[in-house]
Amino acid sequence: MSSNKRNALGKGLSALLENANTDITSKYDGEGKEIVVGAIANLAVSKIEANPFQPRTTFEKEALLELAASIREHGIIQPVTVRKLGYDKYQLISGERRFKASQLAGLTSIPAFIRVANDQAMLEMALVENIQRENLDAIEVAISFKRLLDECDLTQEALSHKVSKQRSTVTNYLRLLKLPPEIQLGLKEGRISMGHARAIVNIDDPTVQLAIFNRIVAEELSVREVEDVARWQNKKPEVAGKKAAKKTNDLTSEYQQVNEGLKKLINKKVVLKRQANGKGKLIIPFYSEPELKKILDFFGL
Repeated sequence: MSSNKRNALGKGLSALLENANTDITSKYDGEGKEIVVGAIANLAVSKIEANPFQPRTTFEKEALLELAASIREHGIIQPVTVRKLGYDKYQLISGERRFKASQLAGLTSIPAFIRVANDQAMLEMALVENIQRENLDAIEVAISFKRLLDECDLTQEALSHKVSKQRSTVTNYLRLLKLPPEIQLGLKEGRISMGHARAIVNIDDPTVQLAIFNRIVAEELSVREVEDVARWQNKKPEVAGKKAAKKTNDLTSEYQQVNEGLKKLINKKVVLKRQANGKGKLIIPFYSEPELKKILDFFGL
């Protein structure tokens, strides 16, 4: 791990773990071996229980097996962190992936930092530690941010300092949770990128958001292309609304009926524009290839 990565922890988990005031004061472990305060202790795996506040609920099986093989050969490089529950009982604060891999590797004891933490501090440390992971998907990060705000009673400003990220970055992640579930799942599964999601979330209409999401998947749209679509969608209500009001006044009642009739006929939005000289346009927007095909099929094309 580079020094830059260590510094990225900032005032989050790193600061909490390096605070000598959080070290356990017990002098001996359950086997009668002396524990030096502030040092790393070797704890029996059977005496450590999982963290109920762990934000991450899924661990990739293949990656766990690879880590288990590495631990079996080289041991645990980075100790887990635990808190003492009572006599000879400990609970994970961070390092659940290493803990699970150690169990798979058949280890009976693992190195651990021992700390004192109440339930709220446990949750906070687990969430902060979770956010620092490199392989965490954007939705998991967003959920962790939301839990820190809601359950640890933090402001966005305090949260940004705690996780050493810009407040705008925190806000961008939180906005992802406003996306429809289908799009959140697509982001988790890697079908779209964070850049795609950030562009989609700028669109207010969930139906349009889903249509654009489907286009991204089907047509492999770039982030730039999605940003262009989003900008067009955001301008459209204002610009098209003003123009529509003006043009509708220019339409005779007969053409207004035609416009409404076409909408009902093909069950799509239709915009009929007509100028004073008799020229005009008939616009039928679509947001995906399947949608276009349905329109063309309707007209026998």
